[in-house]
Amino acid sequence: MRKSSKSHRGFKVADQIQRDLAELIARELKDPRVGMVTLQGVEVTPDYAHAKVFFSTLNSDPVLCAEGLNQAAGFLRNGLFKRLQIHTVPTLHFVYDATPQKAADLNALIAKALSQQAKGD
Repeated sequence: MRKSSKSHRGFKVADQIQRDLAELIARELKDPRVGMVTLQGVEVTPDYAHAKVFFSTLNSDPVLCAEGLNQAAGFLRNGLFKRLQIHTVPTLHFVYDATPQKAADLNALIAKALSQQAKGD
């Protein structure tokens, strides 16, 4: 029972980190390499020492965006210190998540196949 409550707290902390980071990135991060960023999820280690932040980007180079976010990780972590009510604020590691782009590509392929099938009928 205790383990599930602890893991539930981890999910709550990860969710709060995701919400606060999204706001910090949108309002306070001025790095031109970081364009329109959507945070897809956050995974926090059980000891809250590290957090892997998965993001996708719109109209930006994912490699440059990841560099900008990882370079600003200390600044963003400092912003989290002021917002979060936890003892340890994790070190942030940003990782590009290509899932939304892959999904869009698949949808385009399906739409193309369906339109070609409709023309063939």
